Amino acid sequence: MIAPIGRLIVMRHGETEWSRSGKHTGQTDLPLTDLGEAQARAAGAELALLELDNPLVLSSPRTRALRTAESAGVTVDRVWDDLVEWDYGDYEGLTTPEIRETVPHWTVWTHPCPGGESAESVQSRADTVLSVVTPQLEERDVLLFGHGHFTRALIARWTQLPVSEGRRFGMAAASHSVLGYEHGCQQIYLHNVFPRGVTEGVA
Repeated sequence: MIAPIGRLIVMRHGETEWSRSGKHTGQTDLPLTDLGEAQARAAGAELALLELDNPLVLSSPRTRALRTAESAGVTVDRVWDDLVEWDYGDYEGLTTPEIRETVPHWTVWTHPCPGGESAESVQSRADTVLSVVTPQLEERDVLLFGHGHFTRALIARWTQLPVSEGRRFGMAAASHSVLGYEHGCQQIYLHNVFPRGVTEGVA
């Protein structure tokens, strides 16, 4: 196997109405807000600073992810269902405080989502994504446009942690992280880099 030389860049979409208010947004297909559009455009300038090498660009099929790529000036090579957000099931559209009214101390990382996706399923999906894109890093960079929780799951798995440890990696709207290697060890080069000069939302 050729030693990997590329970088894996994972990017969260810009702000939507639900992300601004903290509502869990899995399968619901929402557009970017005006601020989200501005964040995405500004993120394009941040990505340009990386001077990506012949990048393979993959995106979730959700409008908010595809629009973030488009507004950032990036052409998507492939739309991939495996990059969709965590399926929150019965908790879709609810905020964490609302969920905790019936399930104290609930988080997506530590508790189930009734009718939705388990942490084990998300981990399996993240591992599938990484198994597909990692060979590409032998000769090029890879850029993934996706969502908050699933992107954090990818970061956790890249660092060989269980998906539950995605809780340790915050991702602001329209932020990106750069993953790569040092002497064969998978590591995080940069994390949660969000557009400068644009108000950002962490929800």
